[in-house]
Amino acid sequence: MITPGVYHVLMGVFPYLCFMAKVKTAFFCQACGYEAPKWLGKCPSCNAWNTFVEELSSSSKAESIPFSRQSGNAKPRPISEIEQKATARLPLKDSELNRVLGGGITQGAMVLIGGDPGIGKSTLLLQMAIQEPCRVLYVSGEESEQQIKLRAERIGITNPGCELLIETDVIRIISVAEQQLPQILIIDSIQTLFAPHIESAPGSVSQVRESTALLLRFAKETGVSVFLIGHITKEGSIAGPKVLEHMVDTVLQFEGDRNHFYRLLRTVKNRFGSTNELGIYEMQGNGLRMVENPSEILISHTDEALSGTAIATTIEGLRPLQVEVQALVSTAAYGTPQRSSNGFDSKRLNMLLAVLEKRCSFRLASKDVFLNIAGGIKVDDTAVDLAVIMAILSSNVDLPISKGFTFAAEIGLSGEIRPVSRVETRISEAEKLGYTHIFVSAYNKGLKTNGTKIKVIALKKVEEAVKNVFSQE
Repeated sequence: MITPGVYHVLMGVFPYLCFMAKVKTAFFCQACGYEAPKWLGKCPSCNAWNTFVEELSSSSKAESIPFSRQSGNAKPRPISEIEQKATARLPLKDSELNRVLGGGITQGAMVLIGGDPGIGKSTLLLQMAIQEPCRVLYVSGEESEQQIKLRAERIGITNPGCELLIETDVIRIISVAEQQLPQILIIDSIQTLFAPHIESAPGSVSQVRESTALLLRFAKETGVSVFLIGHITKEGSIAGPKVLEHMVDTVLQFEGDRNHFYRLLRTVKNRFGSTNELGIYEMQGNGLRMVENPSEILISHTDEALSGTAIATTIEGLRPLQVEVQALVSTAAYGTPQRSSNGFDSKRLNMLLAVLEKRCSFRLASKDVFLNIAGGIKVDDTAVDLAVIMAILSSNVDLPISKGFTFAAEIGLSGEIRPVSRVETRISEAEKLGYTHIFVSAYNKGLKTNGTKIKVIALKKVEEAVKNVFSQE
């Protein structure tokens, strides 16, 4: 029963309740950021399935950003009247990161670094922050000051200009950065930031997109270089909308197996340099160590020659590498033979085994074949094919391959040895590391071997490779 007093209270509040704004929601695709008024099973923009999540829409327009120095002043100019200026770069002490970025960090650039949890993304950027002799603002939304200080002491603090800020409000971060104006701003991580005018949780599509847009505007208008650390999904792609990778200038992927010491820093996108560069690090107790000559580390140094091992001369990005291919062939203990590979495409391994079976009459259908690329790295270069076949045959007949042999050729379905790109660079790398013979394809056009101390053996068929490898002493 409603008393007269309660009735009068309700009647006084009712007009205000009628005019209250309704909470509006929308559905966003987590893959591309497409917005829809209702849930959809398939995104009409990127054709991804089951990627829509419900989020609150912005109830009000974003407030004016205090650092927007160019608002209202932008005017179109003829492209012929624009002066060409040299790109200002800040060279870094980290030679591997310097190489991957194209010779240093560009002024006003935004760099996104993604990788598996615990792979070393925060360690890499904190190491750069405390070693570079410049003003750096390190912003963390995941760890406390004590945690970061403990890791910094383990690495070794040398930069007094490195300042730490624990904050997740992107407006507050930009305000502090506007006052400090550091040369480098590091955000760890972009999924923890939120914009107050966006009514959704941190890490959502709207928050990630808006936070990145605000930081991008700040970077372009002030010339501060911004590094963003991004989480990745279980599929290996960077979490958040795909537009995030389009907004930034550079996308780096930090790869590696946590059970191994080596980490690879690859360039996925770079507006200021090449996308074919590769940086290699070794994880140690006091941080990440730059690996200047990875070929000597990725190859086992044993006193005696072992069967089932072959050395391949591959190229990762623009850097030639010597990798060790290990194979084990044994009689199948069960009815179905096993095919397993680590660091090499398993489908390509099955194809090479079929070539040996069909074209070269090697009976491997009833045997287990295990393949491993030493060092825990993954190889996609087809020039490893010949080394894979030689390692398998070496284990099958239990005959070791000479330590002075290395291989750089692709295998075709008919058993022919196909040429690979940049064969001169591969030969030069093998010669520098002291190899005596390198096996390549005879179909390499314009192959120049004059003046090389290493013996270059050109082959046309797999049968020729078998005769040359296992008949030489």
